[in-house]
Amino acid sequence: MPAPAAPSSPIAVTDATFHAEVEQAPVPVLVDAWAPWCGPCRMLAPVIDELATELGARVRVAKLNIDENPATAARFGIRGIPTLLVFSAGREVDRMVGVLPKAEIARRLDRALA
Repeated sequence: MPAPAAPSSPIAVTDATFHAEVEQAPVPVLVDAWAPWCGPCRMLAPVIDELATELGARVRVAKLNIDENPATAARFGIRGIPTLLVFSAGREVDRMVGVLPKAEIARRLDRALA
C-alpha cells in the first residue's frame, strides 16, 4: 500500500494537535505562527503556501493561529509574529521572525534537511 501523499498546502495545527502533527512528524516541519489581524503575516502567507507545494513530502508545513492557540505560542515563547519555527526530530532547530524572502526561508529549511 503506498504511503499517503503529503499535503500540498499548509495544515492547521492547534494546542491539541501540535505534539502529534509537529513534534512527532516523520519529516521536518515548518510552523508559521500567525494571527488574522497581522498584516506581515498576510504578506507572508502566499510564500508559505508556495513552500508547502514545492517542498511536498520533504517538509510538512503547518500554520498555528496564536490567538486561538495561546498555550503553544506561550510554550515556545512566541513574542512577535510572523514567527517561523523549524522542527526536526521533534525539536526546534531554527526560528525566523518577521517577513523574510522566500529564498532565505528555503535556504534555512535546506539546512534542517541536511
